[in-house]
Amino acid sequence: MKTIFTLILAIHGLIHLMGFAKAFGYGNLTQLTTEISKLIGILWLITAGLFIVTTGLFLLRKDEWSIAGIIAVIISQFLIFTVWQDAKFGTLANVIILVVAVLSFGISNFEHSYQQDVRANLKRTQALPTEMLTEADLKLLPEPVQRYLRYVGVVNKPKVKNVRIVFDGKMRDQGKDYFPFRAEQYNFFDQPTRLFFMKGKMFGITVPGYHRYSNAKATMDIRLFGLFPIVQQSGEIMDKTETVTLFNDMCLMVPATLIDKRILWQAIDRNSTQASFTNQGITITATLYFNEQGQLINFLSNDRTAISDMKQYPFSTPISDYRNINGINVMTRGDAIWHYPDGEFTYGKFLLKDIEYNSDKLVNDS
Repeated sequence: MKTIFTLILAIHGLIHLMGFAKAFGYGNLTQLTTEISKLIGILWLITAGLFIVTTGLFLLRKDEWSIAGIIAVIISQFLIFTVWQDAKFGTLANVIILVVAVLSFGISNFEHSYQQDVRANLKRTQALPTEMLTEADLKLLPEPVQRYLRYVGVVNKPKVKNVRIVFDGKMRDQGKDYFPFRAEQYNFFDQPTRLFFMKGKMFGITVPGYHRYSNAKATMDIRLFGLFPIVQQSGEIMDKTETVTLFNDMCLMVPATLIDKRILWQAIDRNSTQASFTNQGITITATLYFNEQGQLINFLSNDRTAISDMKQYPFSTPISDYRNINGINVMTRGDAIWHYPDGEFTYGKFLLKDIEYNSDKLVNDS
């Protein structure tokens, strides 16, 4: 589909050169019977250039392509009206380009709100001092958590102020098939914040969603093409649910943050421990399970609510396939499971593609 759309853009743009050629008498263009002034001919040339620029931006995956495309279509359609009998079929190409450009603009504009939030938080954390995590920071932690932090390799490395994570995965609701998605998120830990932006594909249609957790307040906003709301959730239940999600991220992917003073630990045995995490009056509890190698292998909490029916069920995230990325051993595969009364339901599967600790800028920024 991308190839076909690229050809539509390029060919439609090149066809506009005929209007320029007709105005300046280049060649015998019998397809255009209406006379075209030189001034309008120059406008045909400019429009052709706009479509070619749009094609280039589209191939380079630059968000600006949609704006350039919309401008090109508006001028093109004006020109078509001036030679309607000869060029009316060009309207079909303009309609196709306009629809795709508007939908693309909707997605990029929706994502822009996420990017603005990321930039604001990055600016704050960039000003924070860099400190080293040492053995002294581990002293008050339960023994399995100490083993975990030594295994992943965070000792004698900088403490984590923020993290950028990229996932591929698939999700589903009960009774439905999985849909694929790619997600990027930034988490910040001086002021617990989780900014999660995903682009799902449902029936070939892009459905972006933005989960925002900041100041202990959570929102979920999922929109078709970034324009038409499908799911919008907020409130106290969401606040607590996303507090669990943030703490889950800390345990699974940012183990250096487990020295946080907002966590209270209660030892269970050699390979498990309970943790309570409090953020601005919201307290959630989880049980962490480890193996003898020191790897965290599961996370279980009873404090998360399923949005589908707004009921609370045990929630777990078994993880596996640890890999060294940028000097830290981190899990690369995980599942998200609801433990319903009639059995377990795996609603999400995640594959870690990239992770960067103490990021200093939004990746999409130059």
